[in-house]
Amino acid sequence: MIDSHCHLDHEPLLGNLSDVIKRSKEVGISKLLTICTTVESFDRIKNIIKIDPMIYGTFGIHPHETEESHLIDKNYIINQINQNEQIIGIGETGLDFFYNHSNKERQIDSFKAHIEASMDLNMPIIIHSRNAEDETYEILKSYKSEKLKILMHCFTGSLNFANQLLKLDAFFSASGIITFKNSLDLQETFKNIPLDKLLVETDSPFLAPIPMRGKKNEPSFIKYTLEKLSVLKEKTDQEMSDLTTKNFNKLFNL
Repeated sequence: MIDSHCHLDHEPLLGNLSDVIKRSKEVGISKLLTICTTVESFDRIKNIIKIDPMIYGTFGIHPHETEESHLIDKNYIINQINQNEQIIGIGETGLDFFYNHSNKERQIDSFKAHIEASMDLNMPIIIHSRNAEDETYEILKSYKSEKLKILMHCFTGSLNFANQLLKLDAFFSASGIITFKNSLDLQETFKNIPLDKLLVETDSPFLAPIPMRGKKNEPSFIKYTLEKLSVLKEKTDQEMSDLTTKNFNKLFNL
């Protein structure tokens, strides 16, 4: 298994990294991708990726944080990534018009800078999209290119949105949300996403899956999300583990 999206620089994971890594290996995780959200986050990630070869990282500014990161452009992003091995993706970036913690236009400008950097580097872009399906799709469509490698993180969008994104050759990451009892529409959407476009993630320390709800999430809990996805896709857990691992390695060229 591969946890395609976790935040190891957040507590309580950061303060217990050795135990978190140990438990990850015990359940069969081979890689962890720890995701950047701010410049300060990246400073921590640069140290975390040195701890164990199973850990990879990204650079990106979360849409909530774009107000404070107005000086970060395409060239800045490219420079940060080129200086650091084990940094294999760009994000998380995207649009969040549910909370609107940052100005809408600033979010869009930042999103475009990340997209352009990802195309220049031929590197996957990890996208957060909430209450912004139309805007997210229109921006991505405007950049349609063979170099655009899209990963929709913690996908909770509509089936129509998924179908639009599939036209752009996007990948979709299932989080613990698919285990929730009230996520029937989302479960139905994942039933319709092709097997070769699926990844799994925890988004830990957030969104702990059933039966771990109420606890701080961690990468080892990914087995519950994988088990649910296996049921939805009518595959064994081992088959789903092999498929999602193969998809991750293909997307990130590992």
